Amino acid sequence: MQTLWVHTFWPTCASLLLFPSVALLLVLLPQFSFFTFVHGEIPTTLDGPFKPVTVPVDTSFRGNAVDLPDSDPRVQRIVKGFEPEQISVSLSATHDSVWISWITGEFQIGDDITPLDPDTVASVVVYGRYEYPMTNQSTGYSLVYNQLYELEGLQNYTSGIIHHVCLTGLMPNTLYQYQCGDPSIPAMSAVSYFQTMPVSGPESYPSRIAVVGDLGLTYNTTSTVDHLLINHPDLLLLVGDVSDANLYFTNGTADHCFHEQTYQPRWDYWGRYMQPLVSKVPVMVVEGDHEIEKQAGNQMFAAYSSRFAFPSEESGSSSSLFYSFNAGGIHFVMLGAYTSYEKSGDQYNWLELDLASVDRNVTPWLVAAWHPPWYSTYTAHYREAECMRVELEDILYEYGVDIVFNGHVHAYERSNQVYNYTLDPCGPIYITVGDGGNGEMMDIAHADEPGNCPQPSTMPGQNMEYFCAFNFTSGPAAGKFCWDEQPEYSAYRESSFGHGLLEVRNETHALWTWHRNQDLYNHARDQIYIVRQPDICPVKANGT
Repeated sequence: MQTLWVHTFWPTCASLLLFPSVALLLVLLPQFSFFTFVHGEIPTTLDGPFKPVTVPVDTSFRGNAVDLPDSDPRVQRIVKGFEPEQISVSLSATHDSVWISWITGEFQIGDDITPLDPDTVASVVVYGRYEYPMTNQSTGYSLVYNQLYELEGLQNYTSGIIHHVCLTGLMPNTLYQYQCGDPSIPAMSAVSYFQTMPVSGPESYPSRIAVVGDLGLTYNTTSTVDHLLINHPDLLLLVGDVSDANLYFTNGTADHCFHEQTYQPRWDYWGRYMQPLVSKVPVMVVEGDHEIEKQAGNQMFAAYSSRFAFPSEESGSSSSLFYSFNAGGIHFVMLGAYTSYEKSGDQYNWLELDLASVDRNVTPWLVAAWHPPWYSTYTAHYREAECMRVELEDILYEYGVDIVFNGHVHAYERSNQVYNYTLDPCGPIYITVGDGGNGEMMDIAHADEPGNCPQPSTMPGQNMEYFCAFNFTSGPAAGKFCWDEQPEYSAYRESSFGHGLLEVRNETHALWTWHRNQDLYNHARDQIYIVRQPDICPVKANGT
């Protein structure tokens, strides 16, 4: 069955200013013939659980998984002196504050490097509401980070000066204009714009939240970002594996295999390429395994923790690897898969306090995100994060998490509602969107297909500390490490590059849409309404 409907976007003044207008979306979805439509409506989770669907791999399209070279104009440094570059916006914990981040000065790489002095350049943002004078001014802090290696012959790196400034006292759902830099040099950026989140409440939501993982910096990345821009997101959720700088040797030679080296200038290239988007649309990032980037002294996550601003302190977290924030009536919990998640650890204790503090009358929706998926049926990284699932799944279920976003697997997959590998109408929907454009190509093999089930001895992945994945003890796969067919909890899977959009409509309904890069800009490939049922799925805490 083919179903045709009109889906109309109503852009705000802010979205019309930030991006070209796209007012009408006409969507034809022949691939949804496996759904039962009622009068042409988009299916909802109330119609599920759905029969598992696998879209055959389109062997004629593998995308252009070729990294952007340093000669590409989009990644080259075009500012002079200490003028700001790599400008980005990120959210604080609540609607009335945001972070502005940027870099000044040039990085250095080689055997003989001298870090810049952060105190030589001020961190200043001047700002005001759109069409009003920019009479407000805030100052922040600055830093540099180093990526150092003990082995002779490896090139060390020191960054430009990274600035972070928190703007406070902002009005909700309001368009602001700003400039950043050091006015005393003078070295200020051009005027840019951002829109604050709506105030938290059961009828207050950002219009569109883009979700993408494993973005990298390839020609596939550029296609993903081009598609994403057309959809005018109010917020970008990036679920790990950002620049893929660790797929390079320190001399800048691409390797596309995990090793103990990184080429940190790829981070600068990524920041320059992404600036037209993330200087206007807030980006919230959680770490992936590519962000570990071990260096001398066993230091890790230096680039990730330095280049982005996180609302860790505002949300009571002690680490940039896990934190939370509100976006209107949605409470987001960003979790770290590559740090301690045991019940006796700091992250678990923080998570328990954070979830207990959520008032579902104010933020009805609870969304969690981390990098490696728990419910992926692809051979790549199959059950790799099982230890994390064993430790954290119960508490997320008890507090009624509605949606979980993951990356890591370079493909798209959406689950039915599931808990402990069992279909459950109160379980979350798990969505893997590790298909942003990385240079490692798509994952296409499924663990349930003949000959594709990995051996438990090959698990976990090299960045997972413990092993918890054993043969199933119950259900259709009892006594086996893999299912013999696509598991019932897997509703839809497809190996294509793309991105997703979350549009929360009210306190019970949210529209999820996945777009493929090879399709027309206005074409939705997978679409469903996710429906909360608070009456039949009571949560452990509700503002108490």
